[in-house]
Amino acid sequence: MTAAVYRRFGAPEVVRLEQRAIPTPRPGEVLIRVHASTVSVADHRARARDVPAGLGLLAAVGLGVFRPSRPILGMDAAGVVAAVGSGVTDFTPGDRVIAAMGGAFGGHAEYVCVPADGAITRAPSTMSLDEAVTLVFGGITAMGFFAQASIGPGTSVLVNGASGAVGTAAVQLASQLGADVTAVTSGGNAALVSSLGAARVIDYTREDFTAGGETYDVIVDCVGNAPFGRAERSIAPGGALLLVVGDLRAMLRSHGQSRRSGKLVTWNVGTPSADHLAHLVSLADSGRYRAVIDRSFDLADIVEAHRFVDTGRKRGNVVLRIASSEEDAGRR
Repeated sequence: MTAAVYRRFGAPEVVRLEQRAIPTPRPGEVLIRVHASTVSVADHRARARDVPAGLGLLAAVGLGVFRPSRPILGMDAAGVVAAVGSGVTDFTPGDRVIAAMGGAFGGHAEYVCVPADGAITRAPSTMSLDEAVTLVFGGITAMGFFAQASIGPGTSVLVNGASGAVGTAAVQLASQLGADVTAVTSGGNAALVSSLGAARVIDYTREDFTAGGETYDVIVDCVGNAPFGRAERSIAPGGALLLVVGDLRAMLRSHGQSRRSGKLVTWNVGTPSADHLAHLVSLADSGRYRAVIDRSFDLADIVEAHRFVDTGRKRGNVVLRIASSEEDAGRR
């Protein structure tokens, strides 16, 4: 199979296409013929070892000290089941699926094995696989954080960094839960986040959302520039600060800040699950969740895909097309 492999940390050019053996599913595993993945901020961070302050040692343990321990990036995949290991009964060859590999990576290849009891479910029938893969990284991250907060009709939710993969998912999911959503993004992205369900947009280039005296029941920080010290006065009593991006200092202080303030401060996204993915699929199939794709790249253009993500200006998701099929082309 063809895979995008990086053998040292660095710029996009460290990623190269190589031929590798197709993995064989072990007992309890599903082998996916990958049609699409995404190139996410997480892939950028892993490739460049560009992590928030203080997390270098943890990154070395997870990613490798001198060279990458998991040389194929890609935290998500959409494709067709090619084979199953012994003991797998929930999936059969030919099933269209989406899956989250998380820190195990592996999605930037023509085949990947995932646990059948992990974060994998059947893909939406209403979406192409290129579209379906966009549900995974941002959607499952937003759902993991939202599961820890109380969000429903009348809840005020502010999403800081609302135009990225996690941000666009958070806006849609909070809106579907009945929340009153405020999106913080640049003015150029106002129309996008409004179309996803944001009732109000704050242009961060013109206004500091913490300076106006307004409070929110839940603040979702997808950027990493709204730690508790800055955002505390903007969180309503009993509210929550969900740190999608945070440095070591923020992580270490979160428990004490929660206890002292009575406001939940958490950086823990939880464990991705098939149930979370299945919920996203149900929203997509009912027309209540849409794919947000900035641009798509073929696997052969993987370096260009990384270069674009490195700019920090993507809106929603960058899709990496691994393969295509006549069956899936009919959904485009």
